[in-house]
Amino acid sequence: MMPIVKRLVMVPVVFLMLGLFDISAGHAQSLDALRANGQIGEAFDGYARARDGSVQGTVQQINAKRREIYQQRAAQQGVSVDQVSKVYAKQILSKAPAGTWFLQPNGSWVQK
Repeated sequence: MMPIVKRLVMVPVVFLMLGLFDISAGHAQSLDALRANGQIGEAFDGYARARDGSVQGTVQQINAKRREIYQQRAAQQGVSVDQVSKVYAKQILSKAPAGTWFLQPNGSWVQK
């Protein structure tokens, strides 16, 4: 049997693109643009964080989509949502553009 982490890491890129990086068309700026200007950061737990209060609604929408994906994947794999979200966090980090801010488990922010 394949270890849980290895099974989760094998998440198709298409799955990522369907909900983790998109925000609704009604928003003027893309997620990458909001990351690049520092308004939105990413966190160790696979969820976005608002670094500017004006984007809190956008972050809530992004995280709701992510939570849904994480829950579906966790149910499929028979693991916790927390395990799934942390695997996705690593993938988000690797795919995020330069300049993206990341919240570390110790509460400090670092920039990619």
